[in-house]
Amino acid sequence: MNRFGYYKARDTGDAVAAAAAHAARAQFIAGGTNVVDYMKLDVLQPDRLVDINVLAKDVHGRIDVTSEGLHLGALVRMAEAQDHPDIKRDYPVIAESLMLAASQQIRNMASLGGNILQKTRCQYFRETSWPCNKRQPGSGCSALEGINREHAVLGTSPACIATYHGDFAQALIALDAIVSTAGPNGNRQIPFGQLHRLPGDTPEVETVLEPGELITSIDVPAGPHTRRSHYLKIRDRQSYQFAVASVAVALDLDGDRVRDVRLALGGVATVPWRSGEAEAVIRGNILDERLAAKAAEAAFAGAEPRQYNKFKVPAGKAAIVRALLEAKAMRI
Repeated sequence: MNRFGYYKARDTGDAVAAAAAHAARAQFIAGGTNVVDYMKLDVLQPDRLVDINVLAKDVHGRIDVTSEGLHLGALVRMAEAQDHPDIKRDYPVIAESLMLAASQQIRNMASLGGNILQKTRCQYFRETSWPCNKRQPGSGCSALEGINREHAVLGTSPACIATYHGDFAQALIALDAIVSTAGPNGNRQIPFGQLHRLPGDTPEVETVLEPGELITSIDVPAGPHTRRSHYLKIRDRQSYQFAVASVAVALDLDGDRVRDVRLALGGVATVPWRSGEAEAVIRGNILDERLAAKAAEAAFAGAEPRQYNKFKVPAGKAAIVRALLEAKAMRI
């Protein structure tokens, strides 16, 4: 681990200024469950850590559920949101996505904002002896011809096939969440679907956030679909494991007919992945197993599997069918 400076921010403006002074060499830290891990591996080498935990005493640590929607401060801990009774009732896909992530000990420490921005778990990114375009631009992608069982089949590029492994993000992109930020150039709101960037030729640039820009809150608009929402996670073992394939789904039904549907995929893509193709198949039609299977085919029509992750395509399709039918069967 390299030497670094530590700064404890006093408020939001102070945190932004402290990080902006070091530009891309600064790193915000709250729970530290991802940042410290990668610092120990020398994958991340910040000059300065800006501790923002004091901001949790303000609005950044608050949960509000109103008729307009759900407001989550970025410093709310995962476990707190997971156990919130109004979230469990009105936004079950969010509660489930958090409950199925990491371990209870990590969820007690990790912040929602930090969870959104977690780094890839690609083994070639984590191991500095291997070439990796995310870690060292232009060095190459070792996963392309390497052991790529855990890697993405959607949203890939010749420069990177690393999977985005978060769970919470799939619920947020499915529910059209909005992220609020504070930065050197002022405050802004970013639709969650525009926050993460596809790898393209610059996989090292993972989000649209500017240096020193801090996520302050997440807002999820209310709607008739949020209560009939569900997160399904398929993994190699049931505890403390990343998804092989996961599905976040939200349905607005009129009997068996789908008035509206939101569907996002995890474990199979390079970024949080909303499947408009699958939604278009389902919307306005009677939801049954046959329609769900047709939607699953549409969701993976553009998949580009590699040698060891081909199984993710049938696994992901099966997960979509199961998640849709389970959401349809929910009692709300």
